[in-house]
Amino acid sequence: MGERIMTSVRDPQTAQSLVKLWREEFNDLPFEAVIKQDVLRQGLSFTAAALDAVDFKKKDYFIFTFDRAPLADMPDHKHVPEEIRIFTDDKVPGVAPVQPTVISVRLNPDSPYVVDRDAEGRVKLVLQGEDLANVLYPPIPEYYKASYSFDKPIGEVAPAIEWGYLIYLTVFRNCQYFGKDEECQFCDINHNWRQQKREGRPYTGVKDPAHIVEALEKIAATDSVARAFTITGGSVTGKLSGKDEVEFYLQYVRAMSDKLKQRFISKMVIQAWELDDCKKAVDAGVKIYHPNYEVWDAELFKKICPGKERFIGRENWIRRVVASAEAFGAMNVIPNFVGGVEMADGVGFTDEDQAVASTSEGLDFFMSKGIVPRFTTWCPEPFTPLGESAPPPLTYYLKLLRNYRAIHRKYQLPVPPGYGEAGVGKAVFSVSAFMDVL
Repeated sequence: MGERIMTSVRDPQTAQSLVKLWREEFNDLPFEAVIKQDVLRQGLSFTAAALDAVDFKKKDYFIFTFDRAPLADMPDHKHVPEEIRIFTDDKVPGVAPVQPTVISVRLNPDSPYVVDRDAEGRVKLVLQGEDLANVLYPPIPEYYKASYSFDKPIGEVAPAIEWGYLIYLTVFRNCQYFGKDEECQFCDINHNWRQQKREGRPYTGVKDPAHIVEALEKIAATDSVARAFTITGGSVTGKLSGKDEVEFYLQYVRAMSDKLKQRFISKMVIQAWELDDCKKAVDAGVKIYHPNYEVWDAELFKKICPGKERFIGRENWIRRVVASAEAFGAMNVIPNFVGGVEMADGVGFTDEDQAVASTSEGLDFFMSKGIVPRFTTWCPEPFTPLGESAPPPLTYYLKLLRNYRAIHRKYQLPVPPGYGEAGVGKAVFSVSAFMDVL
């Protein structure tokens, strides 16, 4: 581990070289997954012409910035879409056919990927001046246009992501792992809070359960696309509003009617809880549990997740994740890891194959027990301790996707529930291509 050996980076620089890499080395993966992972790791920017379009669902900054530059340096950040959907068709030739693929928007003014509008008025994804695909922006859900009793934008209370499939309820905007010695070194939840407040957004620290219920009731009555909701927020190591973490987060799902909980797939992203607390969550109506372990390697877990290591500990965390299957059922335990953070400059692996092997070891461990992790693509966000790091090479992500799919097949596991359809052209999970390759 140490500084990255730059000669190992083999990143394509043009649309043609991207296609060449896929055809010659990774043609067992969908080309769409190749594009998606590269856009996610490098981010993208928008021209003014590209944003001069019919109205669309804008980026709500629902928990993290997922941007590669400070908001203050990007005045258009309030006007960009939450996601893009890329595609090609017979009428608009591209460098390779692309089925509809949803990609989260991560702003980066220096990215080689640019969304622009051509002379015919079509919005395109462009890589170093070459057209790669057509682009659609997400429609505004009907419930965004409705009236509510609370004096807050609905995108602040119950924002839609994954092309409307998921309602993301960040009920606690901060984390009690605070400061460099406690915060996960890749995480900008606290930094995002400060940036959003400086930008004048009505960013609520702790959300009112009644507002959440009102929003979900409106969504249930007016929206046919939303199928799931996620309750999440920062870790609670002491008390919050007089409650410990278990009681704080469960108050939200307990406030919902049985009818509402039957309408949606209820998911919760929190720390690894003991089995008795997991059973409380099941009794409250939580269906899917995401106790995110972030990074597999024991040494890196200590460095990258110092608060989690001291407060719970890696071995205890893993034990709790495995034990939670007794409460939720193994297929409903879906811990997340931050794909790529194990190659952070000066901290992680310098060899991509070693990094992939380490993470694959964790995948095999969990999948052998019927637990199917997911991964998000690491975004080195400014203001975080690892924010100055370069992202891993694209080939790291493609090798990881290949191993992920192989291990999933090895144990003959189902597609993780709560993510919509799997497969190229169908997946809506926007922050990695793991669902696109299943």
